[in-house]
Amino acid sequence: MREASHKDGKISKHPGVPWVTSLQTANSLTPEATPVAPDMKKTCLKPQAASPPIGLGEEAGSCGQTLSESNHGNGGPMTTPRSVTWSSPAALRSGLLPALLAFHPKMAAPVGPMKFWKPGTDGPGVNLSEERQSPAESGCVSVIYNPYVSLSIEQQRQKLPVFKLRNHILYLVENYQTLVIVGETGCGKSTQIPQYLMEAGWTAEGRIVGVTQPRRVACVSIAGRVAEERGALLGHEVGYCIRFDDCTDPQATRIKFLTDGMLVREMMADPLLTRYSVIMLDEAHERTLYTDIAIGLLKKVQKKRGDLRLIVASATLDAEKFRDFFNQNETSDPSKDTSMILTVEGRTFPVDVFYIQSPVPDYVKSTVETVMKIHQTEGDGDILAFLTGQEEVETVVSMLIEQARILARTGMKKHLRVLPMYAGLPASEQMKVFERVSHNVRKVIVATNIAETSITINGISFVIDCGFVKLRAYNPKTAIECLVVVPVSKASANQRAGRAGRNHSGKCYRLYTEEDFEKLPQSTIPEMQRSNLAPVILQLKALGIDNVLRFPFLSPPPAQSMVQALELLYALGGLDKYCRLTEPLGIRIAEFPLNPMFAKMLLESGNFGCSQEILSIAAMMQIQNIFIIPPNQKSQAIREHRKFAVEEGDHLTMLNVYEAFIKHNKSSQWCQDHFLNYKGLVRATAVREQLKKLLVKFKVPKKSCEGDPDPVLRCIVSGFFANAARFHSTGAYRTIRDDHELHIHPTSVLYAEKPPRWVVYNEVIQTSKYYMRDVTTIESAWLLELAPHFYQQGTHLSLKAKRTKVDDH
Repeated sequence: MREASHKDGKISKHPGVPWVTSLQTANSLTPEATPVAPDMKKTCLKPQAASPPIGLGEEAGSCGQTLSESNHGNGGPMTTPRSVTWSSPAALRSGLLPALLAFHPKMAAPVGPMKFWKPGTDGPGVNLSEERQSPAESGCVSVIYNPYVSLSIEQQRQKLPVFKLRNHILYLVENYQTLVIVGETGCGKSTQIPQYLMEAGWTAEGRIVGVTQPRRVACVSIAGRVAEERGALLGHEVGYCIRFDDCTDPQATRIKFLTDGMLVREMMADPLLTRYSVIMLDEAHERTLYTDIAIGLLKKVQKKRGDLRLIVASATLDAEKFRDFFNQNETSDPSKDTSMILTVEGRTFPVDVFYIQSPVPDYVKSTVETVMKIHQTEGDGDILAFLTGQEEVETVVSMLIEQARILARTGMKKHLRVLPMYAGLPASEQMKVFERVSHNVRKVIVATNIAETSITINGISFVIDCGFVKLRAYNPKTAIECLVVVPVSKASANQRAGRAGRNHSGKCYRLYTEEDFEKLPQSTIPEMQRSNLAPVILQLKALGIDNVLRFPFLSPPPAQSMVQALELLYALGGLDKYCRLTEPLGIRIAEFPLNPMFAKMLLESGNFGCSQEILSIAAMMQIQNIFIIPPNQKSQAIREHRKFAVEEGDHLTMLNVYEAFIKHNKSSQWCQDHFLNYKGLVRATAVREQLKKLLVKFKVPKKSCEGDPDPVLRCIVSGFFANAARFHSTGAYRTIRDDHELHIHPTSVLYAEKPPRWVVYNEVIQTSKYYMRDVTTIESAWLLELAPHFYQQGTHLSLKAKRTKVDDH
């Protein structure tokens, strides 16, 4: 065993290696004043058009142009990876990023131009400090806000628009197998319909009403609100179930909120969902991977369970497509339909929509300019600005706070209160956007698409729409899945505009031309058509669906993505050559609520004698933002973080953080002193316990490597061998599998160090380049030893050229 350093809980075969970190900021400011943009065109969005039923994406292979990879760094077009297809606006293809023009030639407060697209720097893609997110956490979360808090609970419920349709909803649920409900955000469908069903007897005799949400936070927050309305303890009559957290009582829970992924996982044990009387798929328009899987599975279940009722609910979706998908009427007689559509009218007012006439390249700076111009020239009303990610939000918030200070010194009586809103923000901070302000204060809320459909903020009169959104995209040709910034859909743009018309008439300023709006896709491409499908296929196989190509997908995925996923699962040992689940490995991998690569790594950990360490690493990799870097304490935070870093890379660094946290008795003060995310580390301990139970179930030996890093590194390779890359003479890394260029992410402990020759990584994100995140140093011989079927044999999974690369030391 090699000598290892244990100082501060470290595990490393290179003790005392310094960690040189370069955390770059994509947005640099200068004090120069910038003239505002020219006049805008105006149109009017009527109440009915605030959130029209918009068509969902076309079937696989029927979309428009295939776009080239992003080239943000030099001002190139913002596009999706090659595997994602959609109809692209001409202006975007030509590299013209729309941004706003304002309404007055001068501004009282100077706004410095941002070098956002300076060649060689990061463009408007995923920022370097963006938090780790799963596909299901990269979008909206639901926050419950109650504008009628002064009324009794019963009066509050009766104030909601959905209340007047209570009896009609119950009638339709009684008489139709599937009910498609289209209702505005804030109409009460998520909190009230489950209670109507319970009050009408759908939870009698131990039955359950299940309500799925795409987001974990939505499950928790909505369940909490419903429990409050019921006067019940959360986890008793009303509960929730999310990954690694089951807050339900098997005997008492009657209304159960759960993620769509957890519903699919429940079907592995109970394929017909026999305890459920009604399943409500909420926020179905988001079309996440597991929403689409649940839709296909529930269609099959309904054929065997005529008594199961399904409600598909959303603020905006193609209602006819869902109705037709679930309708089991094979005749031309409409009286025999088994599905029905119901629209819940919300309180909407006219919204005037303004477009730019000529694009400018920086929507971040233009957002700030527009906010300040509105504040100085428009009447009362709060402002909601949409951006793509956390760092953009924080940048704009900082710029606006500075501008507000300058304005205050000029003697302007009306002040600004600037607030961020994004998924990673603590709930207490999120709730600040709902707090009332005095008459001489205007709120400015800078948000991601969390504010698009999942929350209703009263008092919004002005909306600024940057025209872009951050999505996950998977390229089966390179086997790379990454976060990219793409133009919004028309459905999303209309939802954003509608935020200004909830309480009174409003205005929406779109940072793109009207011509570009007309060329936007009707709706966002479903995740099923732009994601790595390995976890999905594994779940379907575990549910007994052998021929996944014939599964009733609402929007079938590309065939190449299916083949790529099958190849990976075969290489991991989860499928045999007939594409059947292997026993016991494949069945066990399917039981883990993790990426199959993590599951394989965990199951192999006993063989490498390091199951204790691998458990900690796997748990830590599920948590966002372990390292905290406050803007005003950046140097101090980085200095503290260096204490945990080791030369082997990010996985062992995360292990060191976890073990030090345990050694210091899970102290919140210790986390504060070292700039670590205390709540994230507490959650990591809970995740570890859940994973530990599975290892005990599968009789994986409980072993520790006692400080020797090699077994841990080899075990990581056993799961992530497909994500291997080799340093190239060009100064970049090349993937072994497809010879694709990659770079180490600047937040990695390996960044700015002497580049290791061989590495494996967890994931790739895209800004101006493709960056590997969570990177660990390996030896090339381990690839040949641990994955000979992948890198040695001349099969369709591994070409001879690839073996040559591995053998070339």
